[in-house]
Amino acid sequence: MTTPERPTAGRRNEEETAGDGVPVLAPDRVRRFWSVRRIPAALLAAVVLGGTGLLLYDVAAVRADRSAMSWRRDLADELATRPLDDDWVLAAAALAVLLGVWLLVLAATPGLRAVLPMRREHPDVRAGLDREAAALTLRDRAMEVSGVQSVKVRVGRAKVAVRAVSHFRPLDDVHADVASVLADGIEELGLAHPPALTVRVNRPSRKKG
Repeated sequence: MTTPERPTAGRRNEEETAGDGVPVLAPDRVRRFWSVRRIPAALLAAVVLGGTGLLLYDVAAVRADRSAMSWRRDLADELATRPLDDDWVLAAAALAVLLGVWLLVLAATPGLRAVLPMRREHPDVRAGLDREAAALTLRDRAMEVSGVQSVKVRVGRAKVAVRAVSHFRPLDDVHADVASVLADGIEELGLAHPPALTVRVNRPSRKKG
């Protein structure tokens, strides 16, 4: 049995005020967390720094009446003699384009998909909830429902998928209780954009033999 459910409390579309008079920002003003992306930035910086340093060293050596490095002479000869429709030139150009697109995607997307932004009850404070922690919390809530034998919870940005196994009680009753409990649980998580809830309840599979 599968029925999409929404949390009981609707999303707040305008700025509200908490009980202590502190303004609560509207959900549409709460943005996702941006990843620092230290590893791609460090790799790119290392490559650029190494290439630039090597090139500057070679240019300075030539200015000091020394011969240029063999790799730069070979590269200059290849660029001067190899046609543009050569396979190696096309492959290098495609690799450069893919690398550029990858860097643009990293620069334009937030990242940190595992962190769900929470409602901001103070303009200067931002909080996030890890998806695994949210899934574990909801799983514990579902296990408290009478008749539930096991539960699997997957928390995404837009949907919470729950698969429960019930070994007694009517499935409709268990489904209604699980949906109600988890709807309240999602609201209590304090997420800025509460995800939709999908609950599926089945009987335990019978093993043959």
